Amino acid sequence: MSIRLPDVVTSLVEATMSPHPVDRYLELIDPRLTWRDLRATVTRVEHPTPRTVRLTLAPTRRWRGHEAGQFVQLSVVVDGVRQTRCFSPANASDGADGTVELTVTANQSGGVSDHLRTHARVGDVYGLSQATGEFVLPDAGVRTPVFISGGSGITPAMSMLRTLVSNRYSEPITFVHYARTPADVAYRAELTALAAVNPAIDLRIHYTRSAARGIGEGATIGGHFTPEHLDGITAADDADVFVCGPQTLMDSVGAHIESARPHARIHTEAFTLAVPAPIDPDRPVSGEVAFTRSGRTVANDGRTILDQAESAGLHPESGCRMGICFSCTAVKKSGTTRNVLTGETHSEPDCRIQLCINAPVGDIDIEV
Repeated sequence: MSIRLPDVVTSLVEATMSPHPVDRYLELIDPRLTWRDLRATVTRVEHPTPRTVRLTLAPTRRWRGHEAGQFVQLSVVVDGVRQTRCFSPANASDGADGTVELTVTANQSGGVSDHLRTHARVGDVYGLSQATGEFVLPDAGVRTPVFISGGSGITPAMSMLRTLVSNRYSEPITFVHYARTPADVAYRAELTALAAVNPAIDLRIHYTRSAARGIGEGATIGGHFTPEHLDGITAADDADVFVCGPQTLMDSVGAHIESARPHARIHTEAFTLAVPAPIDPDRPVSGEVAFTRSGRTVANDGRTILDQAESAGLHPESGCRMGICFSCTAVKKSGTTRNVLTGETHSEPDCRIQLCINAPVGDIDIEV
């Protein structure tokens, strides 16, 4: 459920309830009761593989639906800390009254994904953002779609495939997926069934760590990507190629497509932190970081402001930790910061910056 009031009324009420947003108080009464935030209730929990959990979510009325291939930000409280991660819905494109299907693969570092796999229950309520992202089917129509995914990158590809099937798309579709073993393919049964009844779907599954052949049409052993995996694709020279998965897979596919099929259109999506820009050895780490709101000051050790704040015992709100969700922004009152992804420095005072991707350069004052 959600409460809708004019923005001016909302702003006035929030001002009287500072320092926390209104929704932080409402959730103490009922986590589904919101003023501004979008929330979603878990209505179904499945475990299609030992490492994954599939959640069906029913969003509150603010949900506007999603386009196939877009992603959402899911906010979960883990050990008392609200954390946010990006996931792509796997269900076909839907409207505002639809549910959201997320298939989450637990990673080795644990955190949110492992928490969801082991603790998610029907009735749980999570924070949810509106869907966003440009990794979608072209407005002008898709031509000879080729979906290439690895690991958890299968979810946006499944959303696109399901959308095309539900819209009775009749042209050839190629679906190439890479997984460690047959047991790691969360949608293996559905893909095999779709390929069996729809001759337009060319299913090619490659297992990178398995010595046993997969079950179903198109399941093969082929290891990691090689150009031969795309042999025989109809009209591949003029295809829309959608790639989502590990960076090594996207780099390999992208290099091959650009050189061998220059007229193909490549679409990519990734939720991994880019390689940080190298630190200039002629500018040694120095200075102090003053967290003005909490009254703490620490010696700058060169790490991001978020990392240094947490080491100082502070708990600023954060989410993706890779510069996507913008939940860890704070006002830099003075000083210079360096974007760890681009290497660019920023010295303008009284401006909002993202704590997870900015590191201090010398002395800075930050409202944390």
